[in-house]
Amino acid sequence: MPPITRPVLRIGALGAVIACAAAGSLAAAHFTASSAADPAVTVALTACGTPPARLAAGPVRFQVTDDSRDFVNVYVIAATGNDVYAELQSLAPHATVALSTDLGAGSYALRCVFSNGKIGTSEPISVSGADDGAVPGYVPLPDLDMQPAVSAYTKWIGGQLPALLTASKTLDADVARGDLASARKDWLVAHLDYARLGAAYNAFGDFDGEIDGMADGLPDGVHDKDWTGLLAIEYGLWHGAGADTLRPLTKGLLSSVNGLIQDFPSEEVDPGDVPLRTHEILENALQFELTGIADYGSGTELATTYANAQGTGELLEILASLIQQRDPALLRTALAQLAAFQADLLADRTGAGSWIPVGSLSVAQRQRLDADLGALLESLAEVPDLLYPRTSA
Repeated sequence: MPPITRPVLRIGALGAVIACAAAGSLAAAHFTASSAADPAVTVALTACGTPPARLAAGPVRFQVTDDSRDFVNVYVIAATGNDVYAELQSLAPHATVALSTDLGAGSYALRCVFSNGKIGTSEPISVSGADDGAVPGYVPLPDLDMQPAVSAYTKWIGGQLPALLTASKTLDADVARGDLASARKDWLVAHLDYARLGAAYNAFGDFDGEIDGMADGLPDGVHDKDWTGLLAIEYGLWHGAGADTLRPLTKGLLSSVNGLIQDFPSEEVDPGDVPLRTHEILENALQFELTGIADYGSGTELATTYANAQGTGELLEILASLIQQRDPALLRTALAQLAAFQADLLADRTGAGSWIPVGSLSVAQRQRLDADLGALLESLAEVPDLLYPRTSA
C-alpha cells in the first residue's frame, strides 16, 4: 500500500531524517539539510525520531524513514494537546517519504503510530518567528466519535425507505391499470425518494443496481433484458412502452425495494463513508445528471440533482457538530453554498413548475449552476479529510 498524504502537507526547504524503529530497538539516521554540520542521531520508537529541538517558523520538510517491520502513520502534532498539522499515512517498512507542512510559532512534536499498535512521540520541537502561511491545526477524530453520526444517518435512511416503498407501490398500481400519464408523474416521486439516499449506496449492495442501475455496460444497452429498476422504467415510460412491458419492471422494483428494507438493518455503514458522501453525492450529480448522461427520457435531471442536494444537506446536518469543532468557517460556507445551489436549481423551472431539461438551459443558467456547484464541491471536498479517522494522532 503506497503512503497517503493529506492536503494539509506542503513541500518546504528544510529536510531531516527521522528513523522510526520497532519497539525496543534502535536505528541510526542522519539529517539531510544543506548544512554540513548536521549531526547524526540515534532514535527509538519511544521517541519517534529525534527532530531538531528548534526550527524557524515557515515551511518544513522531514524525510521520514520507517526502519521497522511494520507500516507506520506519522503526524506533526502540537506538543500540548492533539492538534495535527501534517500527516503521512501508511509508510511502508524501509521506505522514505517527505512529510511537509508550514509551521507557525509554537511547540510541536512528531508522533508515530505503528500497525502493530505501538505509539511513540518525539521530544518537543520549538518553533519561533513569524509565518503568514502557517497551516491551522485540526482536531483528530477517533473512530468512536463518528459512531453517533453513523447511527443517526442509518436511522434517517431507515426512516426514508417506507416512503420509497409507498411511491413504488403507487407507480406499480398506475401501470397495472394502464394509466401511464399518472405513472410518469409518480415515477418521479419514487425516483427522487431514492435519489435523496445517495450517501448510503455502498450499504445497499446489489440492491442499488437493481433499483437505480444505468444501462451502461449491459450487452444490449437500454434493450438488455436484465436491465431493471427506476431508470429502465423511465426509459419505457418516455419511449412508448406499453403497460404490459412496464409491469414486470414495476413489480421487480417493488420486490427490490422490499428486499432492501428487509436487508438494510443487517448492513453496516462504514464510518469513513459518511463524510466522504458529503462530496461524492453532488460530484456524481455533476458527472451524470448535469451532463444528461443519466437521463433516459424524462428530462428531470435537475430534480434529481435537487434531491441529491437534499441528501447532502441531511449529511451536513448530521455531521455539523463534528465539523463545527474542527472548522466552523467551513461549515458556515458549505451550508451557505448549498443553499445558493439549491436556489439555482429551483429557479430553473418553468412557470408551471416543471423542471427544465439540462439540454434546454440557457447559457446564463448553465454558467450559474456550474459556478455555484463548483464552489460548493470545493468546500465539501475538505470534509472527508477533516473527519478522517485519526484514532491515535
